[in-house]
Amino acid sequence: MPPIARLACATVSCLFLAIPAWADGLSPPEQKIVAAVDAGQARDIALLQRLVEQNSGTYNPAGVEAVARMLRPEFEALGFRVQWKPLPQTKRAGHLIATHAGSGNGKRILLIGHLDTVFEADSPFKGFRRDGMRAIGPGVGDDKGGDVVMLAALRAMHNAGTLRDADIEVVLTGDEEDVGSPLEVARADLIAAGKRADVALDFENLARENGHDMGSIARRSSNVWTLTARGKSGHSSGIFSKEMGDGAIFELARIITAFRNELPEANLTFNVGLVGGGQDATFDAGKSHLTASGKDNIIAPIALARGDFRTLSAEQTRRVREKMQAIVARHLPQTDAALEVEEHYPPMAPTTGNHGLLAKLNVVNRDLGLADMRELDPLKRGAGDISFVAADIDGLIGMGVSGSGSHAPGESADLDSIARQAKRAAILMTRLAQTPR
Repeated sequence: MPPIARLACATVSCLFLAIPAWADGLSPPEQKIVAAVDAGQARDIALLQRLVEQNSGTYNPAGVEAVARMLRPEFEALGFRVQWKPLPQTKRAGHLIATHAGSGNGKRILLIGHLDTVFEADSPFKGFRRDGMRAIGPGVGDDKGGDVVMLAALRAMHNAGTLRDADIEVVLTGDEEDVGSPLEVARADLIAAGKRADVALDFENLARENGHDMGSIARRSSNVWTLTARGKSGHSSGIFSKEMGDGAIFELARIITAFRNELPEANLTFNVGLVGGGQDATFDAGKSHLTASGKDNIIAPIALARGDFRTLSAEQTRRVREKMQAIVARHLPQTDAALEVEEHYPPMAPTTGNHGLLAKLNVVNRDLGLADMRELDPLKRGAGDISFVAADIDGLIGMGVSGSGSHAPGESADLDSIARQAKRAAILMTRLAQTPR
């Protein structure tokens, strides 16, 4: 090779070495986002510790509001208008709602997280503990880690100047783990925010499989059913006779067995969580405890059961509900039964728009030098708040931290996932905010 050619190749090689691997795909402001997220790691972890050390079980409204008070100045410092929305009529604390007014030209973005955890004030699982880059504590992953990722992303956008023109609304619910009642009041603010937005990002846990971050574009519904079976009561020697029939417990057993044999289909799960019957059977007010009494020689006049079923679309919910009602209606002799269904969380179906949003996130991943995120099987996620807006806008789930043991003592979060997720979210939001509506 001639000397001049060797010199040219060496110069080009040095240039490539001097340019970060992501520089080809990231704009200068997006490069500033990456640097800002990296610079803020210690601050993010300190905030996470403060949030986790404040108990905010769903039934601890004072604790939930205390977490909201910690987060309020974080949003206000970024130019958000922040409102605490108390909801005493739902027997829950309320929601924190923060709004950032941008140029009005780009996509309007809804960010969803929550303040409450499943760990109540009397839970023995308390405090924040670190084991290297792993943090352990109640709600550290679900969803206080997600709230920290959200703020880290917004703070990086602010530092890079890309937040200025972004129209963003944040809804942090105070009762995600057990939605208050009436549901139409408890989720009115979130549903209204969804109707104002073009896209939703849910900052619950990032799912991982075989060491790979996964993309979530769907989650299933949560529907609770209550079954009451009744029959004639009398001496057990008359069971199955024309006069006495089969009794309430056999009727209940018939229905549950038919559910198991006739309901199974793709993307559906159904469960019996509580069952009992006898001469007397009653639920408590919350229907989480059942008291039953009877004798071995008395035909049971009442039997109760309670469970749930989860579906991937509104059409599937309707169809499964109709099949359940049809099964219940095939009564054994001298028995009756009634099924009540409460639709707590709607489904979030895997729409074309959601697929497209994950594709946009994967462009961000490639520009950051990260692997593409494959779609997570929706059977591997529970129900969540984003489903209340899924009928109106496109959305992604799992923008929060990765970890393990969610909802159990020992719940943990991978602290290195905070920066990774904040970069993804901040750059995706920056690009969406620059995309005409």
